[in-house]
Amino acid sequence: MEKTDEISPSTSLKSIMKKKDYGFRAGGNGTKKNLQFVGVNGGYETTSSEETSGEDSSPEDLSDSEAEKKCDGPEHRRAKLAHPSCGAGQGVPEGTHYASQDREPGEEVLHTKAERYKPSEEFLNACRALSQHLPETGTITDQLLRQSLNTISQEWFRISSRKSSSPAVVAAYLLTVQPLSPCVLKLLINLADRNGNTALHYSVSHSNFAIAKLLLETGICNVDHQNKAGYTAVMITPLASAETDEDMAVVWKLLREGNVNIQATQGGQTALMLGVSHDRQDMVQALLSCQADVNLQDHDGSSALMLACRHGNADLVRLLLAHPACDSSLTDKAGRTALSMVLKTPTHMEIAGLLRAHTEQGRSLGQ
Repeated sequence: MEKTDEISPSTSLKSIMKKKDYGFRAGGNGTKKNLQFVGVNGGYETTSSEETSGEDSSPEDLSDSEAEKKCDGPEHRRAKLAHPSCGAGQGVPEGTHYASQDREPGEEVLHTKAERYKPSEEFLNACRALSQHLPETGTITDQLLRQSLNTISQEWFRISSRKSSSPAVVAAYLLTVQPLSPCVLKLLINLADRNGNTALHYSVSHSNFAIAKLLLETGICNVDHQNKAGYTAVMITPLASAETDEDMAVVWKLLREGNVNIQATQGGQTALMLGVSHDRQDMVQALLSCQADVNLQDHDGSSALMLACRHGNADLVRLLLAHPACDSSLTDKAGRTALSMVLKTPTHMEIAGLLRAHTEQGRSLGQ
């Protein structure tokens, strides 16, 4: 279970710099499997222009991943996330110490490396320019300010939203911006690219939970922000790979703080439906524990139970039927029930038995 104690943004950001297992490594998340999705986003299809070499290869290259093999149905294609097409941004030169704080024994090497990731002067100047006009104006109309915002956006997405992004670098940026202006910090954390994706979308998509944790613990991250296809970071959490207890603690925090029942504008899918479609029993259990509505239906009328039946996953069917609110009699737009779907497939007879037993139990209880 995650701790519920409040942690100040400053304490959280500084603590990440003291953990030597967080990298200034080139390899990002090491051997983690990342599930990135490209293409469908409110009618906008894009490719990444920033991750074309080395370990930052294009996220479209999923041909060898298990995820792609599971993502060939229409309900999966709706779940694809567009990757940002950020510009190259400005270089981040070596600089002076990013924040004044006492160093503990053994931190010298880590802080020396952190200094290399001080935001560029152009980035800082752009933040200062915006800080003089926010929140008074509310909107940015001046051409110079729009240029400042573009400068900030390019550099921010470059350091925060790649597969190999380092949480220590992100922490350094947040620590630098924080004293400049709380309004600019909030704007930075919730910046969206042209497809509506934020750094939180990308950190979850890349299973970079250390960065997601940083963003969440600032207390000003909009976890329910929907991209142009209507997907929130919460909704794509079931597609990520949470491999450690620390990862799962971030997942729990995200699911508890966000609205787990938001439906995508394209297809009407929910986080629960995506978890079921990708056979993620751990994530489905977590979502149900966080008040996911088991009976919501997508634009075709399919429920999470129907999807589990269609995929022939008896374990997920059992899990969903065990939820006291689960309605196995729902019909989709074609008039089909979960039971009528599995009766057409001889190999799904076990699931048919589970559904019949659930129906009989409901009758005996007068439901």
